[in-house]
Amino acid sequence: MRAVIYTTPGGPEVLTLVDREIPTPGPGELLVRVHVSGVNPTDWRSRRAPGGSLAYPEIVPNQDGSGVITAVGKGVSDDRIGERVWIYEACYGRAFGTAQEYLAIDEKKAVKLPGDANFDLGASLGIPALTAHRCLSVGEQRRARLGPKTLKGETILVAGGAGAVGHFAIQLARWSGARVISSVSSDEKAELAVRAGANETVNYHRDDVIAKIRDFAPEGVDAIVEVAPVANHSINSGVLKEGGTIAIYASGTDPLVIDIRSMMRLNAGIEFVYVYTVSKAAKRAAVKDVSRALKDGALGVGDEHGLPLVRFGLSETEQAHRAVEQATTGKIVIHTVDVLH
Repeated sequence: MRAVIYTTPGGPEVLTLVDREIPTPGPGELLVRVHVSGVNPTDWRSRRAPGGSLAYPEIVPNQDGSGVITAVGKGVSDDRIGERVWIYEACYGRAFGTAQEYLAIDEKKAVKLPGDANFDLGASLGIPALTAHRCLSVGEQRRARLGPKTLKGETILVAGGAGAVGHFAIQLARWSGARVISSVSSDEKAELAVRAGANETVNYHRDDVIAKIRDFAPEGVDAIVEVAPVANHSINSGVLKEGGTIAIYASGTDPLVIDIRSMMRLNAGIEFVYVYTVSKAAKRAAVKDVSRALKDGALGVGDEHGLPLVRFGLSETEQAHRAVEQATTGKIVIHTVDVLH
């Protein structure tokens, strides 16, 4: 099989396409013929190894993907052979991600993909959708589970609604009955957020952001899904409802200085979200809810759903990683086969 590897930390140029033996699934594992691999910011950050060294001598990148189960290891039902699946956290705590044609992985991390969901959508879920779920289900007023009507009557502000996490946060919040406002940087991205399901958008380069959000939600918003906490802190304190929650899933490079008194007056909750290390119970809940939303047809990608797909081949993995590092609008996916359904 073909696989993309890196053996030293660095930029996208360290990625190399090689031939490797097809792995054999161990106990509790599945062998998946990977059709599409999804690329996330954590994939390139791990490759650059900010600590200075790699955890393994050879690493296959990319946490997320989709494909078809072709074999099972000991303890796994043969009934799963032939099942279409979406994959998450393929190389978290191990060396082998989805940028290869076959992948042996824990059966729990290969989740059934409904027949009407294509492999592009399956490979786009993983880290972005699970992160979005966590951002919507933390804090005093949040629920451990999402689903129809669980957020009914609430208003959610999603910062950066044209990004992958923001996209799925909009879709999951709408599926759960919430009204959604999304902040964006351009009219083009506003259109993407609306296609994803946002009820209202605000352009932070042009609009009076606090005034426009307050026009839509006079009492303030119940929760904020935050990608830029430093830039948006004053906005957030100006639009958050008393007792509301800010869920922060990205840090940037500048330190976050919190106006403690304004947050105290609001009895606000500030939650930090790093989906890889959430509890097993929270991870299981997220997987179940994302799967249910997927089955209900509430999740989608592509131009018509507000998250454009930017496709590469396996031999173009370097270019795919470079596109994510450059913050290309849309979901970056890598196809290992031509058949997508």
